[in-house]
Amino acid sequence: MPKPENTFTSWRQGLAQRAVHAVWGWAQRRGAVTAGQPGRFRFGAIGEATRLAFPLGTVFGEPWITLGSHCIIGEQVTLTAGLMPDLDLGPDPILRIGDGVVLGRGSHVIADTTVTIGRDCYFGPYVYVTSTNHSYDDPHEPIGRQWPRMEPVEIGPGCWIGTGAVILPGARIGRNVVVAAGAVVRGTVPDHAVVAGAPARVVRRWTPEEGWQPPLRTPAPVPPPAGVTGAQLGALAALDEEQVEQLAKLDAEG
Repeated sequence: MPKPENTFTSWRQGLAQRAVHAVWGWAQRRGAVTAGQPGRFRFGAIGEATRLAFPLGTVFGEPWITLGSHCIIGEQVTLTAGLMPDLDLGPDPILRIGDGVVLGRGSHVIADTTVTIGRDCYFGPYVYVTSTNHSYDDPHEPIGRQWPRMEPVEIGPGCWIGTGAVILPGARIGRNVVVAAGAVVRGTVPDHAVVAGAPARVVRRWTPEEGWQPPLRTPAPVPPPAGVTGAQLGALAALDEEQVEQLAKLDAEG
């Protein structure tokens, strides 16, 4: 039999919940890292309007990490340069992130040697990028104790990296590449390609001579006409299918 609701207790629980949310919102705002509010972090560079959301993941080696402008680094994102904290990595940056990059929640970028992410790349959540791989040459030594192999990683500008993708050491990803969710990428990926699978392979590619091959199954999105306001788009979205058809018919009639 359900217990009778205590109005006072319910009100008190609701007030406590609102207080917790308010405090957490304050912590997220105050804990975010920006160029003007770097906290304890001393990045090699952090551009205008770039923001690392709170709570952060593991961050170390930040003097060898450069972040471009207008980047969004989601919650719990790990950014590391070097095998461990407090190493002297020399005069040059190890991890370079270009302007306008978005790293989704829970992603990891592990740069034990050079990792470069070009401008305007978008990562879904839980993407893993690493320049280091374990070696297992000695069958008698635990793998975790063997010296790892390191190869630079380069991700070209304008790429979309899907949720849960893994970018392995030595990967060279071209310009405007789509990496499907869960793909495991190694080696070289050409410009304007779509890759999927583990290991990832090219499943579609664009060239000036042939366009997209295989051809796209859906038409390209049509951008709104110039001069259309957000309010007008909102009003259009609220119309039902019959109203949209009537408008299209009136437009066709002149």
